[in-house]
Amino acid sequence: MSLRRFILSSNFRFFVVALLAILVFAVNPSANVSAKEKLAKYGTIKILSTPGGLLLRIDGQPHGETRTEYRAFDLEPGLHTIAITLPNGQFWARDIEVPAGRVKCVVVNYRPLPPLPKSPCPFPVSISAPKQVTDGEIITYNADVAYSGNSALRYNWKVTPSGARIISGSGSPTITVDSTGLGGQRIIATLTADDGSSDPSCAQTAQAVSIIAPIEKRVIIAQEFDECNSCSRDDQKARLDNLAVELQNDPTTRAYIIAYGGRTSPLRQVERLMSRARDYLTTQRGIDASRLVVVNGGFREEDSVELWIVPSGAAPPRATPTVQAGEVRPRR
Repeated sequence: MSLRRFILSSNFRFFVVALLAILVFAVNPSANVSAKEKLAKYGTIKILSTPGGLLLRIDGQPHGETRTEYRAFDLEPGLHTIAITLPNGQFWARDIEVPAGRVKCVVVNYRPLPPLPKSPCPFPVSISAPKQVTDGEIITYNADVAYSGNSALRYNWKVTPSGARIISGSGSPTITVDSTGLGGQRIIATLTADDGSSDPSCAQTAQAVSIIAPIEKRVIIAQEFDECNSCSRDDQKARLDNLAVELQNDPTTRAYIIAYGGRTSPLRQVERLMSRARDYLTTQRGIDASRLVVVNGGFREEDSVELWIVPSGAAPPRATPTVQAGEVRPRR
């Protein structure tokens, strides 16, 4: 084949391939465009810290610990909260925007603050104490003083109000204070520390405040355990059995039994109801008679017996008759 014929045949093949490519693009012109416009469904955030091993939370959820090399997390596009617990117990937290298809890098370097330089005078002075206690608790106030002098420090404490009493520690870095009777008030402990010199700059003062919460007073009241109206003897025994179990479970309580006669009950019906309940509890259930108080409650529309549990210190229950004695018409 001659050189000219070879060149012509090559040009012809190139022309055919180019024509086919144009035809394919014309049939599906959006294939390449859509591929380029398709966005990623998530973004990535990379986190490292120095030192490593710090607790990591993303959007409030725990994600293990940080490392000294990057850890990658794929997240939904948008704003995310990154929180890291530092070695001193404080938190490093940031809100970081994570775009789709992008990578954000976060580096946290923790360097503890250098210790405060020691001073020849007592400085600084700080006092640690509980923020809140309950009336009657003993409060401990402890002073922390940075000092490099040679003289012995003097500790002068004052507490207010006047009802606050220093129990121990006067003249030392730690005192204890009795909060009895100071519910609803604040105790302010003031400390002046000095080195005994006449230099006013060497006398430092600090304060701490503790709020005294009042004691919650519990109101002890009697509780109605059961009530039986026009009960049969067997029904009343079953209720008294339950009362006996309750008394045996708590030996500090007593029982009040209030009996009422009915408007048309037989004569002396109240006395019979009282005697029946007391005798059954003492002879059949072994309840000490000193724990039983039997009360004649007067009259109601029908026979009735109230059973009450009365804790130690509670006021006894009162009878509540509904029928006056002059309205009673006892039957034979």
